[in-house]
Amino acid sequence: MKITYLGHASLHIEFGNTNIIVDPFISGNELASHIDVNSLKADYILVTHAHQDHILDVETIAKNTGATIVANYEVAQHYGAKDFNVFAMNHGGTYTTEAFSAKYVNAIHTSSFPDGSYGGQPGGFVLTAGEKSIYIAGDTALTYDMKLIPLQTQLDLAILPIGDTFTMGVDDAIIASDFVACDKVLGYHYDSFPPIKIDHDAAQKTFAESHKELILLGIGSSLEI
Repeated sequence: MKITYLGHASLHIEFGNTNIIVDPFISGNELASHIDVNSLKADYILVTHAHQDHILDVETIAKNTGATIVANYEVAQHYGAKDFNVFAMNHGGTYTTEAFSAKYVNAIHTSSFPDGSYGGQPGGFVLTAGEKSIYIAGDTALTYDMKLIPLQTQLDLAILPIGDTFTMGVDDAIIASDFVACDKVLGYHYDSFPPIKIDHDAAQKTFAESHKELILLGIGSSLEI
């Protein structure tokens, strides 16, 4: 499984012939100006919630690729009404294909579309493809619900927000990694705006002091698990 960081909370995940985009906010992110939205491959677009910094490029990518948008009921209905391919789900539900499964799990945050309309309840995804499983937390505070994840799934990677202000910060993300029983963390949702800028070296040092690995990828860079 190859995971490419597209900036903010946006990801491209590739395994076999399957391409997944998560929460595409690229064209509005100055830090990701070198990423060409129109060249991205996608069979599926996973959306954690309706805030603009997670959905800005959903329609562009879906139009270009015909990808299926997988999201909570309200977000899926929003795009379904615009004739996009969608799969609607809710917390605890799992979207299953021949290539992967994606379980929608709890997150503590808010969710509304840019026009203020209701975006349903936010969530994250536990994504499993073959023998590899990752947790994509979405925008969330630290929550005890994370402890439920390792009861069913052994994770190879936890993708956690670390920018603070609107989500968990570094200290809470370390606790979250304990809750999900995964010491390998890819940080995201940081640096895009002044309130969520972080000190990279300090963040990685704090994780290392807790005997954990914090991976901070450059935008457009990848890791494989």
